[in-house]
Amino acid sequence: MSGSELGAGSWVAVAKKDFRDAVQSRALWALVAVFVVLSIGSTYAYVEAPELLGSPGGATFAGLIFFTIGLTGLFVPLAAIVVGYRSIAGERELGSIKLLLSMPTTRGSVFVGKVVGRTCVLAFGLVVGLLVGLGVGAAMLGELRIVPVAVFVAVTLLFSAVYTAIVVGISATTGSTSRATTLALGFFVVFELFWDAVPMVILYVVEGFATPTAIPDWVFPITQLSPSSAYFSSVVALLPDLAETAEATQAGASTGADAASGEPAPLYATPEIGLLVLALWLVAALVVGYYRFRSADL
Repeated sequence: MSGSELGAGSWVAVAKKDFRDAVQSRALWALVAVFVVLSIGSTYAYVEAPELLGSPGGATFAGLIFFTIGLTGLFVPLAAIVVGYRSIAGERELGSIKLLLSMPTTRGSVFVGKVVGRTCVLAFGLVVGLLVGLGVGAAMLGELRIVPVAVFVAVTLLFSAVYTAIVVGISATTGSTSRATTLALGFFVVFELFWDAVPMVILYVVEGFATPTAIPDWVFPITQLSPSSAYFSSVVALLPDLAETAEATQAGASTGADAASGEPAPLYATPEIGLLVLALWLVAALVVGYYRFRSADL
C-alpha cells in the first residue's frame, strides 16, 4: 500500500464523512447509551456485591478495572460488527461505491478511511462509557488511579481498532451485507466463544489422545490467538501490579523467571505476547482486507 495510492487527504475525507454520518445517526447514540448503562450497571454490581462477582477480598479499584475487561471484551467485538459490517459491503451492494471511487479517491483511501472512521465511531462510545463507569466506581470506592485508567483505556482503544479493522476487512471481501454479517459473526463465534476449547483439543491430540497431566508453555500462545484473550494479556502485561492486586492470572502464563531453572520465561509464555498478537491481527486485517478490496470486481 504505497503512500501515493492512499492519498492522505482523500482517506481523511472518507474517515471524516463516515464519522460525521455516524454522529448524525441514532445508531451511534444508541450504542453509546447501551455501553454507558452496561458500564454503570456492572460497576455498581461489582462494588456492591464483589463476593458474588469473583472478588472475595472485597471491591478494589484494581479489581474494578479487570472486572470491566470482561464487559469490554464482549461488547467491543459485537459493537465492531454492528458498526463495521456494512462499511464497504453496504456501499458495494447499493452501488454507491462506484460514485465514491469516481471522485479523486483510490480504493486504498476508501479502505483506510472506512477503518479509521468506524474505529473513531466505536472509540467515541467506548471512551464515554468507560469514563462514566470507572468514574462512578471511583466515587463509590473513594479511590482513583489516573495512570492505570489511562493505560487501560489506551489498550481498550487498541483492541477496538483491531476488531474494527477485522470487521471492515471482512466487509471489504464481499459485496453482500448478509454475507459480511455471516462472516463477521462466524469470526466472533470461532475466536470468542469456542476458541478456549481449541488449545485443549490440540493438546489432547498431541498427547496421543490422552488427558495431559500438565499444560506445556506452547499452549499459552495458542490461547492468545483470540483477540479478546490477547487484549486481557496486554492489560496484564502493562499493569502487572494491578493484575497482582486483582489476582488476575492466566493459565499457562509466566510473569517472571522460571522458579526451577532461574531462566527468564520465553516471550510466548508471558502476557506480553498479547500486545504482539493484537499488532499482528491489526496488520493482517489491514493487508488482507485491502488486497481483497483492491482486486474485487465492483
